[in-house]
Amino acid sequence: MKRHIIWRQPLAVLTALTIFYLALFYWDNKYQTPPPYGRSGILSLNEETLSRSTPIYMIDGWMLTDARVTDKPTYIGEYSNLQRGDPSVPPHGQAHYKMTLRYEGAPQIVSIDFPQISSWYAIYVDETCLTKGLGNAKITFLLTEGDHALCVDTFSEQGYYSGMYFPPALGTEQTLSRVRNAQGFAYALAFLLPLALAMFTLFLWRTGGRISRFFALLCCCYALYMFRYFVFLFSLPIASGWFIPQSLALYGLCFCVVQITALAAGAADNVAWRWMRRILVALSVFLLLLCLLMPTVSWAVFVHSGLTDVYYIYTFACTVFLVIKSVGSKGWENRYALAGCLIFGAGLVSNILPSNRFEPIYFYWQFEWCGLLLVRLFGTMMVIRNRRILQENDALTNHLEEQVQRRTEEVTRLLEERKAFFSDLAHDLKAPVFATQSFIEAIRGSGIGVDAELQGYLDQAEAKQQEMARRLQGLSTLNAFDKIEEERTRVSIRELLMELDAVYHEEAAVHSVYFRVELPEQDGFLMAQPEKLNMLFENLIYNALRVTPPEGSITVAARIENGEICMTAADTGCGIPEEELPLIFRRFYVGSNNRGNGTGLGLYIVQSIVKEIGGTIGVRSVMGEGTTFIMHFPQSIKNPAV
Repeated sequence: MKRHIIWRQPLAVLTALTIFYLALFYWDNKYQTPPPYGRSGILSLNEETLSRSTPIYMIDGWMLTDARVTDKPTYIGEYSNLQRGDPSVPPHGQAHYKMTLRYEGAPQIVSIDFPQISSWYAIYVDETCLTKGLGNAKITFLLTEGDHALCVDTFSEQGYYSGMYFPPALGTEQTLSRVRNAQGFAYALAFLLPLALAMFTLFLWRTGGRISRFFALLCCCYALYMFRYFVFLFSLPIASGWFIPQSLALYGLCFCVVQITALAAGAADNVAWRWMRRILVALSVFLLLLCLLMPTVSWAVFVHSGLTDVYYIYTFACTVFLVIKSVGSKGWENRYALAGCLIFGAGLVSNILPSNRFEPIYFYWQFEWCGLLLVRLFGTMMVIRNRRILQENDALTNHLEEQVQRRTEEVTRLLEERKAFFSDLAHDLKAPVFATQSFIEAIRGSGIGVDAELQGYLDQAEAKQQEMARRLQGLSTLNAFDKIEEERTRVSIRELLMELDAVYHEEAAVHSVYFRVELPEQDGFLMAQPEKLNMLFENLIYNALRVTPPEGSITVAARIENGEICMTAADTGCGIPEEELPLIFRRFYVGSNNRGNGTGLGLYIVQSIVKEIGGTIGVRSVMGEGTTFIMHFPQSIKNPAV
């Protein structure tokens, strides 16, 4: 039962493709249109045939004259070039096509469209030249009763098409316009849709991997290949040499199809496929070299024609190999690889078997349909693939958000427990530490049995007790710092400096130290917690008061520099030794100027607050002259009230 299910979808795809290509052959094929048909150089027309809704395709009945034959009966599409299967004969040169239009009925204005003439041409009706050029041709003339000589002269020097290869269409202007509009719309869609898909895929080149890049390249190659319609429609100057970029686009398209199949089938790293890929590239390069040799080497066109079919068959064989290698794989993209293989194979068969017996009226050639279906198939695969990637990313993002939230809650709980532990520890240790100091002082005061040895022990115990008290005070300070949880607000630098002046001016005067602030010319704003800002400057200013002698000064200043707020706290104290400058922001580090009365946390807390705001802090000091702390903060948006 499972085997039947596996083969059901491929059979359905193959059946649908067979029906589709058969429908094209019978309903969109110039070679299947009803009479009149030309015969022996004459095409008989009347009012009824000209009034029908479909054009008359002038396939049969032409008389060909070139360097080797004179008035040879032929039909358009019988030979792609003047070589006519003989590799020793030059495929290029002059050709003359002639047909007599024999008309019965009232005079009518008719038009004839000559599609994609790859040679230079001149078209005559009754020996009057109506148009000349390269590419698509169109003539309009008055068709009167009787015989009219229609002649087409061509001259080619390069390319694998020479002479007329695509049958002209005859009819009223209204009939031909309907066909032209349908073709123009179809080829515009086939050109623009792949380009749009390629542009969309460009955004996925970094995240979509190799399969996205090859799909974008596939779309570009197909769009370039379909652009040939417009090259000949507008008779662009590059029409004579367009066979080279067209061939390049075709080989690139085939290579991308096989490469995407390999990636979708999970066989891109297969050793056998690597060798097959090298052969595929070598064949493509050789075919391009033949294209370049066509203008000068007569056999190049013949070899190119035969080798192109070999190239198609080999490409299809590669896709079959890759699909077979993927059998048993659990990848969901396998079915797209299999469908692509079937589409490619059906397009190949429909392109080779009815050779020179099919040309579309309104839409595309078989291989063009094949390319469009492959673009559509792999485009669908890319959409599903990207949707799956987005769903997986969303799932990972949601999972990551849940993990981050859970970890954040765990860290927050841990920090709260740490705060509680240190708070309890500081509280529990305070009584025994200070009791120890009391006992030491009591022993000293009694003087009973205190000899020199005991005095030494007491000095050591007192030093350790003072160190313990200092650390205990540090724990209390850290705990108080951690408990500040107020929200950040926009703080005015001017207002902050004026508050500092009001708070510390009198206290500095008590120490005979001159305290001053320097307001910035232009106010700035910080996003910070006011309580922590007060703690920051409290530590800086009290440290400065401790080391600044009477008649010294402490200056707190601010200014705006390059969009940043620069604040300085400078004193004229004793300074900090140069070897201690790298250490002063370390936790519990006590410098030589603060031994015995410092906790080693003041500057550590200062640096922590500065970093929390998003700023940086540095220090400059000269022994005997003073110390300056320099802080840079990012400026918040301007206060709307200002």
